Amino acid sequence: MLEAGGSYDTVRDAFRWRIPARYNIAVDVCDRQPADRPALIVEGEAGALRTYSFGAIRALSNRCANLLRAHGVSTGDRVGVLLSQGMELPVVHLAAYKLGAVALPLFALFGPDALAYRLNDSEAKVVVTDRLGAEKIESIRRELPSLAHVFIVDGAADGLWPLLDRASNTFTPVDTRADDPALILYTSGTTGPPKGALHAHRVVLGHLPGVSFPHEFFPQPGDLFWTPADWAWAGGLLNVLLSSWHHGVCVLAHRARKFDPEAAFALIARHGVRNAFLPPTALKLMRQMANPRARHAIALRTVGSGGEPLGAELIAWGRAALGVTINEFYGQTECNLVLGNCAGIMPVKPGSMGRPIPGHAVAVIDDNGAPVPPGASGAIAIRRPDPVMFLGYWKNEAATAAKFIGEWMTTGDLGRVDEDGYFWFLGREDDVITSGAYRIGPGEIEDCLLKHPAVALAAAVGVPDPLRTEIVKAFVVTKPGHAGDADLARAIQDFVRTRLAAHEYPREIEFVSELPMTATGKIVRRVLRQRERDRSASKPPEASS
Repeated sequence: MLEAGGSYDTVRDAFRWRIPARYNIAVDVCDRQPADRPALIVEGEAGALRTYSFGAIRALSNRCANLLRAHGVSTGDRVGVLLSQGMELPVVHLAAYKLGAVALPLFALFGPDALAYRLNDSEAKVVVTDRLGAEKIESIRRELPSLAHVFIVDGAADGLWPLLDRASNTFTPVDTRADDPALILYTSGTTGPPKGALHAHRVVLGHLPGVSFPHEFFPQPGDLFWTPADWAWAGGLLNVLLSSWHHGVCVLAHRARKFDPEAAFALIARHGVRNAFLPPTALKLMRQMANPRARHAIALRTVGSGGEPLGAELIAWGRAALGVTINEFYGQTECNLVLGNCAGIMPVKPGSMGRPIPGHAVAVIDDNGAPVPPGASGAIAIRRPDPVMFLGYWKNEAATAAKFIGEWMTTGDLGRVDEDGYFWFLGREDDVITSGAYRIGPGEIEDCLLKHPAVALAAAVGVPDPLRTEIVKAFVVTKPGHAGDADLARAIQDFVRTRLAAHEYPREIEFVSELPMTATGKIVRRVLRQRERDRSASKPPEASS
């Protein structure tokens, strides 16, 4: 962990990685913790509360590991986890890590198409889910030849819990290497379906300085962590849950169907939350609530945010309304939390992603892999080896190789470094859409659009949005006999929303007679993006407000 110091340079120079050769996530974040220490507070939608100790989580994950082993799961097998925030999700994750298996987080709001691709590509042997998830999987079960078992956490007599009750609560974890595979996180690309970023057990250790830095040398006495971000994503699972548990810090879990800013303030006050990871979209919604500290006894110590640049107005609001300086950080699924701010030891420049987190070598490079001078633009890149860096893309050596220029892993983001060493985001060098806390690849959306019987051609791009930074807009060429009207637009939107996920559906659809194409028939999305920028620039101020 980071040692507190009086300046950025002092903290950076004092940091050293200590990554053991043998390391298992579950042993570290659970089994070695004091059995009676609180690990998880779960507040249900109806307000019911339950607290689980590390000892209880250890016993449950041991039972789950025994159950999975009895059903044929062994080292290297993939275990799908289609669950929301709650006790069951970490229990299944820890069980998979103890077995030496590979956990596959799946967003609970994924539709059948999104699930089918990820389960097939990963060749998952088992999925643990709830009844809603089980219904989705049942609808595609014939498409999943590798899937042997589905366990339902809220099932009846044939559900997960009766089986766990019969399993032993003792289990000897597999003695894994720090570099052994532990986790696949699917990330969106510009073409084709998502790619599975395969991470090793060491990924949790690699996250620790990137959590401690923006959270002002986390942990401190009395810390309690919460995030509205789903634990199927790196931001919730690694930035919050597993990193907190490494330090023996309790985490708050709360399932909410939709983010409610007033309810979020109340939750933070009710539980005395001290540390929060709040994506920019959540902060923008919370900013709409006037004077929250007059209604709620908020005692936050730190707030971190990432996913898109925060402006001076949002930073100022955080100081006034939350009583903290929001520390922005940066990373991506393949190599997370490598840049950040720590207001306690360095000035925060609104809009900047901060400076390299101690332990990570980050630079802006040119096309040949050479760092560029301050002020010049280039590709943001991280030098390997790095403990938080992925092992590679699952079953995709070509894409893995394309991710690197020599010793540098490229992020796909363009940026610059100023004279003080602060990094500034300039945009994407590809077609990935940044919407809220999500990075969305147009390829998966376009593939889904083309399955609609009325769609002949389709292109998806990101267009500016004041709340989400960008929203997905689809340009659609209809098949003969179909009118491109509002009814068809709504039908297409529902089609994508139910098959992929709510955050991926096109919030705008424009019907066109043709799409810009290259000579080889590839859609030129940048032409469509430029067209949208030109439209936005030509609007009068009152129309674009």
